[in-house]
Amino acid sequence: MTDGSILAFIAILPFLGALVPGVMIRAGRNACATFTAVPTLLALLLLLIQAPAVMRGEVLTTTIEWLPQLGLSASFFLDGLGLLFAGMILGVGLLITLYARFYLSSDDPMGQFYTYLLLFQGAMLGIVLSDNILLLLIFWELTSLSSFLLIGYWKHLPEGRQGARMALTVTGAGGLAMIGGMLILGNIVGSYNLTDILAQGDVIKASEWYLPALILILLGAFTKSAQFPFHFWLPHAMAAPTPVSAYLHSATMVKAGVFLMARMWPALAGTDAWFYIVATTGLITMVLGAVIALFKDDLKALLAFSTVSHLGLLTMLLGFGTKAAAIAAMFHIINHLTFKAALFMTAGIIDHETHTRDIKRLGGLAKLMPITATIGSITALSMAGLIPLNGFISKEMMLEETLHTTWYHNPWIVPVLATLGACFSVAYSFRFVFHVFGGKVRDDYPATPHDPPFGLYASPALLAILVVVIGLMPHLAEPLVKVAASAVTGAETKPYLKIWHGFNTALYMSALAFVVGIILLYLHGGLARIWDRMPRPEAKALFDAIMQASVSSARWLIAGTHNGVMSRYLAVFVSFTVVIGYHAYATGGAAPATREMLPVPPIVWIGWFGVLAATWLVVSQHHRRFRSLIYLSIIGLMISGGFVYLSAPDLALTQISVETVTILLLLLALYFLPKETPVESSAGKRWRDGAIAVAGGVAVAALAMAFLTRDVDTISAYHLANSYKGGGGTNVVNVILVDFRGYDTYGEIIVLGIAGLTIYALMDALLRGPAAKRLRDRAFSPDRSRDRHPLMMVVVTRAMLPIAMLVGVYIFLRGHNQPGGGFVAGLVISIAFLMQYMASGFAWTQMRQRMEYHTMIGWGVLIAGLTGVGAWLAGKPFLTSAYGYLHFPPIEEFEWATAIAFDLGVFLAVLGAVMLMLYSLSRIARFAGETVNVEPMDYDPSAEAEDNDDAAGQPQTEGQ
Repeated sequence: MTDGSILAFIAILPFLGALVPGVMIRAGRNACATFTAVPTLLALLLLLIQAPAVMRGEVLTTTIEWLPQLGLSASFFLDGLGLLFAGMILGVGLLITLYARFYLSSDDPMGQFYTYLLLFQGAMLGIVLSDNILLLLIFWELTSLSSFLLIGYWKHLPEGRQGARMALTVTGAGGLAMIGGMLILGNIVGSYNLTDILAQGDVIKASEWYLPALILILLGAFTKSAQFPFHFWLPHAMAAPTPVSAYLHSATMVKAGVFLMARMWPALAGTDAWFYIVATTGLITMVLGAVIALFKDDLKALLAFSTVSHLGLLTMLLGFGTKAAAIAAMFHIINHLTFKAALFMTAGIIDHETHTRDIKRLGGLAKLMPITATIGSITALSMAGLIPLNGFISKEMMLEETLHTTWYHNPWIVPVLATLGACFSVAYSFRFVFHVFGGKVRDDYPATPHDPPFGLYASPALLAILVVVIGLMPHLAEPLVKVAASAVTGAETKPYLKIWHGFNTALYMSALAFVVGIILLYLHGGLARIWDRMPRPEAKALFDAIMQASVSSARWLIAGTHNGVMSRYLAVFVSFTVVIGYHAYATGGAAPATREMLPVPPIVWIGWFGVLAATWLVVSQHHRRFRSLIYLSIIGLMISGGFVYLSAPDLALTQISVETVTILLLLLALYFLPKETPVESSAGKRWRDGAIAVAGGVAVAALAMAFLTRDVDTISAYHLANSYKGGGGTNVVNVILVDFRGYDTYGEIIVLGIAGLTIYALMDALLRGPAAKRLRDRAFSPDRSRDRHPLMMVVVTRAMLPIAMLVGVYIFLRGHNQPGGGFVAGLVISIAFLMQYMASGFAWTQMRQRMEYHTMIGWGVLIAGLTGVGAWLAGKPFLTSAYGYLHFPPIEEFEWATAIAFDLGVFLAVLGAVMLMLYSLSRIARFAGETVNVEPMDYDPSAEAEDNDDAAGQPQTEGQ
């Protein structure tokens, strides 16, 4: 396996692993957790194998082409930034897998949880490893969908369901905006490869589309990373189980927006727009999140708003647009991961053991849960930025950068606000420590507190150790921070990480934050009462109001436009199309006609007037259904004749076959419908609809005339020139269907099969619904012939069947070089079978069936698809035909082509779909009380003659 293919394998491993937990849960919880950890561990090991090359400054890439003409490819690349985030996703994923094993109760569906977790993990890996922005967008939306499943994992909790919907709505809307921005970037650069886009930063910033692209992309990043004013969804996502909160809201999902800003830094950063939008949003979010966090009594809510604040800190640093700020951001990403994931897991342990997360009901836990208190205290103090822990170093680096940042010519705004945010950060961190673990032991805990088993505290304990190690020896993180920051800035960086930078302004700012934070904690009770009384907008209420208004507006719009009246839909659609088409024609500068009309023979005039007359009769007699059907068949036959006249035998064969099958099926369907359609529209509406229909018809005729009377370039010449050379066939129409546009044909037979299956399903529902009673109670006409399956029809159809089968096979085999093919052959044999059913009844014919029609459709689609896959295996595009010549003496040389296998799939799908539709109609007849025959004829004259002879030969008794 090459280095490049390893990247693709790393990205796909979690998705493959997601197939396992749902099965392995039957082997027990330990087996389920183990098999969840295996793909994560394997992906992490493969990533570590690639790490040395990345640490040397190399960028590993791989590309799997899909549709290169459209810029679609599965392209992956690994640089320092990708290595940092992929390592976090997989490393913390392993710890969460272990933690969840002991956190989830026996009532929780663990297999389902681990499946969702691996799906989310795969989506996140796809984001950080993608080298194609279209692929990145797919993974981006997958994170929203999979996080929706994780946040709403506890479906029995209303707040869990609402939190999942809120997260999906906000992040999904941001993702839609981001799609637009990414497509703009691809259009500016002329490539959808991310490496190409990042290399064209000057071109992008010089484009007039830079600002729209920037805003749209930042909307995606801000919503995903819970930046103001989209911060409100993150706290409500805390209704998820704690393993979800620890994974999504410390190391992965919420950092996806930060990753996006870091990844797009070379292409978008360095402008005033970037600075004022990104840095300002981050600064506001940092301060606002810290203030709100101080007044939250729920442990997870406090940590949620602290996460919002720290995400704002990272966004602000990236918004500064300097190398030093990028270094500080990368280092803080590592530090935030270690202390915040551990804190979330600590909160989960407290909730797990005490049955509450309410800080007001806690306190004194240091004596009852010493291990948990040690882990929580170390990580919380790191979050506060206390020396000698890792959070202190990155906080100092952040404060130092604010001193070098001027906002609208004012050098004080940013450092003052950043220090204010740090003050509240110290306050809520100390509150986590002293209000939860400090104080006296209480006697009113909801449950008796005690330290959990090792499996539950092992993961946060390991992270707490990293907090201390990185704080004391920050140089250990220097190599990773260097390659990550270099990837962000697009230039080499030289981080110098150490715990002590001397007495400087940043240290004084930090000391001030420490003092003010202690004062805020001391005054917390009074400040909390003021905060509770203070009027302020409630984000959840605003969101609910916006959603309700959106739903109400949508219902109003739907009620006014989608009222179920098909004639209105068609009237609006056709009118709009005609008006737009006329506008385009009138203002488009259409060239004058270059061809003269050919003379029209009398036979064409007669046919044209015949079609017009039949059309008028359909319109005027449409309420009489049987007559309308006859007139429609006349129109179809006339069109078939037109194809013959214009030397289009393939189209004529197809048209007449489709017409025959359609008319036969509709005749059978008419039996269950009223003979006449009631008049439902007023005269005014009928005149309106008639005028619109005439306008639409005239517009289409004018468009056709415009093309026919002008010289235009078409693709026909290419097809004529390459039909035999490229597809091995002289029947250009058939080669187009099975080769040049085989993918279209493949889609069409799938649609046809779906139509047959849908009709079957609808009929099944019909026979189970309210209409079933009407069918049973229906009184059929008594004046019917007792000879529903007459002798002459039986004899004729029996004789016709082998002939029709032979004709169908002949049409099928000749289709590649002469008029015919699998579609027409399937229709011809369908007609022969339909006649058998009509002649001898469904039951008698069905007893002689050897293959289910559902199976026939499936085999048809499968054979056609495998033919296309075979072209892939040969290194050719999907459904590319291969052909050659064989000679078997004494038979003359003949051609073979793989297209015949595709045609066989078309044949089976068409035949199966038509017969399944017939089967569906017969089910209605039998349900409605129709008799079922077991003989080929209802009335056998020869049998009656024998009965008469037997009666005549019996002796008469007296009295006769």
